[in-house]
Amino acid sequence: MIEIVVHGRGGRGGVTLAKLIAGMYFRRGSYVQAFGVYGAERSGAPVQAYVRVDTEEITAHLPITEPDHIVVIDPSLITAAVASGLRAGGWLVLNSPLEPAAFAQTFPGCCVATLDANAIASANGLGSPALPIVNTTMLGAAARLFGLHVADVEGALDDVGLKGGNPAAARAAYDSVLTAAMPGKVVRVAPQLPPRSLGFLDDGVGGLPTIHTGQWASRRPHSRELAAVCSEACPAGNDVRGFLQAAARGDYDAALSLILETSPFPGICGRVCPAPCMAGCNRAQLDEAVNVREVERAVAGRGRLPEPGKPRRAERVAVVGSGPAGLSAAYHLGRLGYGVTVFEADPESGGLLRRGIPAYRLPRDILDREVDFVLRHGVDIETGHPVDRAELARLRRRYAAVFVATGLQGTPSLELGGACNGAVLQGLDFLERACRGEASVAGDSLVVVGGGNTAMDAARTALRLGARDVRVVYRRTRDEMPAIAEEVDEALEEGVELRELEAPVRICEAATGPTLVCRRMRLGKPDGSGRRRPVPVEGDEALVELPCDRLLLALGQSPDVSVLPKGAEIRGCRIAGEKEDAPLFVGGDLATGEGTVAAAVGSGRLAAARIHALLDGSETEEPQPHELAGPDVIALDRFPKTAQHKSAMLAVDERRRTFLEVRRGFVDEEGEDATAAEAARCLSCGACNECETCVAYCPEGVVCPAGGHRYLFDYEYCKGCGLCAAQCPRGVIVMEDCAEEVCT
Repeated sequence: MIEIVVHGRGGRGGVTLAKLIAGMYFRRGSYVQAFGVYGAERSGAPVQAYVRVDTEEITAHLPITEPDHIVVIDPSLITAAVASGLRAGGWLVLNSPLEPAAFAQTFPGCCVATLDANAIASANGLGSPALPIVNTTMLGAAARLFGLHVADVEGALDDVGLKGGNPAAARAAYDSVLTAAMPGKVVRVAPQLPPRSLGFLDDGVGGLPTIHTGQWASRRPHSRELAAVCSEACPAGNDVRGFLQAAARGDYDAALSLILETSPFPGICGRVCPAPCMAGCNRAQLDEAVNVREVERAVAGRGRLPEPGKPRRAERVAVVGSGPAGLSAAYHLGRLGYGVTVFEADPESGGLLRRGIPAYRLPRDILDREVDFVLRHGVDIETGHPVDRAELARLRRRYAAVFVATGLQGTPSLELGGACNGAVLQGLDFLERACRGEASVAGDSLVVVGGGNTAMDAARTALRLGARDVRVVYRRTRDEMPAIAEEVDEALEEGVELRELEAPVRICEAATGPTLVCRRMRLGKPDGSGRRRPVPVEGDEALVELPCDRLLLALGQSPDVSVLPKGAEIRGCRIAGEKEDAPLFVGGDLATGEGTVAAAVGSGRLAAARIHALLDGSETEEPQPHELAGPDVIALDRFPKTAQHKSAMLAVDERRRTFLEVRRGFVDEEGEDATAAEAARCLSCGACNECETCVAYCPEGVVCPAGGHRYLFDYEYCKGCGLCAAQCPRGVIVMEDCAEEVCT
């Protein structure tokens, strides 16, 4: 009689393999028997199947304890115990990519055969790469070792209708199985007696099972932390998820401290940032994005600023420009212990923050407070101090390093003809004059050309200064406008007219005064920016006349590199090839042209880190790509829908007459802290927040809180069912295959 034991897992085809082996011998005229031992455990638990082959009728129906051969179809079951009772000279057939010699220590004195059945099965389309079906593959190897032929294999498969890739996989296994006799003597593993069943009154009732069921697992749960989409989208580099979680607890000091690690301007960015973090917020696919911008603004007002440190290093660094990039670099260099001097051409600090963003969006007391916080970090500022190429060379001889962040100074113009040139003004020049109280447009009709934030700011400022009417001309549609969507909404509410798909052609003098002639446009195919290209509509009937008293151009800006050394080449944030005098760095819009305050803040921070690495002789930590917690790993259906908390708004009729701040921030309802409530809408994507869903759903009770937003898994008893991972709403728990290693 030949007796064979198959070791597998429930639902993985071990019993089917036993029946197929029996089928090969049956076709040769032998008496056969094949059956499995089924317990009450779920799919994935270890199971054994038995095969008997004889020339006479088989009457024994007991489990086999001393098999002639053993077949192990699951790599995680390959242990010394699996060879228990194997008769001398019998084959131990293992599903493993390792060669037989790798098992010399585990199975001394045994005849070992190995094949990578997982790879063969996957190559033939049997199952999936994560869970290949290997029983028919192992059948081919067994046939070769048991002295049978390929025809026996094919016949047994055909008898049960297994077609497709099954015969090919079996043939591949038949031809590729590796064999070797292990040196040494067979080590007999004593069988373990089953434990005594507990009675109701026994002390052990309710404790962990005596059987270490973890060996049944083919997968194990692991904790991970994924990068939050909102944090990765923040150009300033803020830990958005982190400060939202702190704010949700009402710990505004901690929330502010987290923001100040990367940005000195939470009050500013909480008002003027276009909020790409909100655009990427996973919650937007459930109801509405978390109102991150308003939470940041509130944190800036409610958290306590830490006490700044003092300069402690001998080196001093010069910064040219006191816009967001320059002040951000100065702030971070100050925190690192450097003395910093900022040189600003304007009579006041702030750069574009002060002269380019109207007070109704960025109140001057907020700007002054956050600039003052930067200066308290050992930063000096010299206003009214323009820097040209010659002055830059002098600074490089006086300071250990120089950072230039002069922003975008060049303003493109349109060729509209020579008439009425006095009526044409750059949008930024108009905003700067308005900031100084020198703009006069009362009773005028204005046309603003452009679709960005400067165009919206100029149009809304003109209304507040008493303009009779304001029209914004844009060559695309509103959907393609780069301006912050809320700013466009507010402009329309205040009475600004938006004229879409029109482009200026010329300005001429009519009997009633200056007239802007525009041509209607249509949208064509997308251009390099990803937006659909505006295409002129031909014919005189497509021309539109817009009488106006003033024309403001807001067509973007370009960097002015005349301050840099002649022929300077910008590589990242460093001027390449400059070895004389102090190293020269550049940042903000001068280097990137991204055009947002948050991007400039982030650029200044990264430049400060590189300056410090150069002066200190340390390594620069380059940003590393992270796996994101996108909507594909977040179980949005597990979260209740809650409405977004909105900012209170100044009444429209009052907005047209005053430069008071339009957005007033959150308003607390009775018994509710609106800031904490809005921050609590954050799903904490990709990070554990101790919701304990995994603990509640684990059927074995093997998920254990370890403190600090960590949970441990007791792998001695975890069966790898995957319920904890399936129920984790934040994508923190993931199932991984058990290591296919030799267990002793």
